[in-house]
Amino acid sequence: MLKSLPDNSVDLIITSPPYANQRSKSYGGIKASEYVEWFIPIARQLKRVLTPEGSFVLNIKEHVEKGERHTYVLELILALKKMGWRWTEEYMWHKKNAFPGKWPNRFRDSFERCLHFNLQKDFYMDQDSVMVDMGDWKDKRFKYLSGNDLERYASQVGNSFAKNIANWEKRDKAYPGNVISLATNCRNVGHPAAFPESLPSWFIKLLSPENSVVLDPFLGSGTTALACINLKRKFIGIEVNKDYAFLSCEKITRELSLTTLKSIREEKSAASPATQA
Repeated sequence: MLKSLPDNSVDLIITSPPYANQRSKSYGGIKASEYVEWFIPIARQLKRVLTPEGSFVLNIKEHVEKGERHTYVLELILALKKMGWRWTEEYMWHKKNAFPGKWPNRFRDSFERCLHFNLQKDFYMDQDSVMVDMGDWKDKRFKYLSGNDLERYASQVGNSFAKNIANWEKRDKAYPGNVISLATNCRNVGHPAAFPESLPSWFIKLLSPENSVVLDPFLGSGTTALACINLKRKFIGIEVNKDYAFLSCEKITRELSLTTLKSIREEKSAASPATQA
């Protein structure tokens, strides 16, 4: 399916492929030792269809094997760089409700990687779209500013960090960090590894403008497509599992119907009484 897409036709790729040695019943379970070899042909097609200003976000996490972390994700990053991808950033998805547990040499997995790749240094990014509220603490903090708060003041602990608190006095929002705290999906969505819609939504807002084209080559239960519908983006979804493909189509059709009804209601409420009559 990827080979049928035109060159430079996609503005953003966001996906979560099957992790190594997982989902064997659904996807066959790719061995960690063969993962890079399996993914590289896919990455070549992704590189071909992505626009020069586009981004590729890969949600993935290495597993523990024989008491230590496997290195296949790191090996994949290096292989993608060798292919010509720029590894721009690594975001951490903090899973706020990760399943609790303790093992002899580690604790529970409460994060997953979201690797951000680009084809060039300059790419589309709307940082203002994901700004977060400053919070109520600022009302007390900015009520009484000292002399050190009114100028660029070096840290007293001896590091190179310096700040000017007064610059933030009238701001209601701030830029987030690269750790994204979101709960995992807790309800049955018909797929064993569906990520929450809020995860692709965050990257879609950040890395693509409205009406652009977003691709998820491992669509699963259709989460990325649903996020695109709600954020006014076009989408392409590819799914190899027939059952999940049908599930995605059902959910997408239902979401499109709801979105259409919502638009009709909004148009009616905005219309004048004479127009409604």
